[in-house]
Amino acid sequence: MSDPRLVLLAGATGLVGTRVMEASFEQPWLRLVALSRREAPMPRGGRMQMLVADPAEWPEAIAGVAPEAVICALGTTMKQAGSEEAFRAVDHDLVLALAQAAREAEVQNFVLVSSVGADLLAKAFYLRVKAQVEAAVTKLRFRRLDILRPGLLRGPRANDRRPLERLGIVASPVADLFLRGDKARYRSIDARVVAAAAIQCAHEKAQGRFVHEHEAILRVARRLEGVG
Repeated sequence: MSDPRLVLLAGATGLVGTRVMEASFEQPWLRLVALSRREAPMPRGGRMQMLVADPAEWPEAIAGVAPEAVICALGTTMKQAGSEEAFRAVDHDLVLALAQAAREAEVQNFVLVSSVGADLLAKAFYLRVKAQVEAAVTKLRFRRLDILRPGLLRGPRANDRRPLERLGIVASPVADLFLRGDKARYRSIDARVVAAAAIQCAHEKAQGRFVHEHEAILRVARRLEGVG
């Protein structure tokens, strides 16, 4: 039996990061190490490690772990951040710093959880920042870069959702029925599916840059069942 594939997760305290930790326990080929800015609870029965370090120390921490792949599930909201500058500091600057540290550590696979609608010309500041960090990470030229662009994420969060977001989740099963063709990429998606797709991407061998929206995320997540 070959040694487990070492994968580092950043953003363990978020919805997708939490689901990545849970799903990793079912993958015997995977050894997960979470890197966080603060202490976070780990799911019971897990076979994983968590490193708590200031972002300034992340390059040294990543080099010490020497992972083969990194899953970046870092992100905040405009409400949580409080300003555009604070939002950009996390969703662009911190993500890019993580990617640069991973590249310097010769990480082979980098998986970035972004957002549907990311576009450099988008009217929404949120979506412009997502597109800007996608472009910046692409320039680092990882052996393999996977960008996941999910729609509205379904699943329980540790913190309360915004009222409009809660309403959107309740209405999403009906709303999704009307999102067809090119608009199907905006359908809501369970965070567990996004997590499964991220783990599968961390395992992929083919080289290149791959962007996965709704249907592609579902396909990649289904492939995880055959891994191991």
